Amino acid sequence: MPPASSDHQSLRNAVRDIPDFPKPGILFKDITPLLANPVTFRLALDGFVDRWKTEGINKVVGIESRGFLFAAPLADRLGAGLVIVRKPGKLPYRTLKEQYELEYGFDSVHLHEDAISRGERALIVDDVIATGGTAAAVGRLVKRLGGQVIGYSFLIELAALKGTQKLEGATTFALLHY
Repeated sequence: MPPASSDHQSLRNAVRDIPDFPKPGILFKDITPLLANPVTFRLALDGFVDRWKTEGINKVVGIESRGFLFAAPLADRLGAGLVIVRKPGKLPYRTLKEQYELEYGFDSVHLHEDAISRGERALIVDDVIATGGTAAAVGRLVKRLGGQVIGYSFLIELAALKGTQKLEGATTFALLHY
């Protein structure tokens, strides 16, 4: 269930626009004011919990690095395990790798090979969905391990970039849409 209208406006007001960051022409959505305020941070977490609490989630998969900020408390509140997905060279154990395309080149994400067991119900979490490449790659990793991608959850969806179209028809949820 989406947050109540006044709660939604509080979340929206807590996101700061930073023009020309990290490069000219980009309007960056800065979530640090939302995180710094215990009321808006709690509202965001409550919105995620309300949406996913009846889905029987076994693992919450946080995408490096801002996704960790929401995934960890969400996993705790849902009674689920926390799984972290990182960039190359950041995880200490054996990993699976999934490559994805960027505007100019490629990148990859890594997941411990034992992070998700066959049949576990996984929720993938990040702060923002833009073009969807990273989230889609994480979904492929979860499936390679035999997990079920129950859905994707984001604080912000940048709708004009159509990133959710890359998520293969999975349930997606965002608290804020720009």
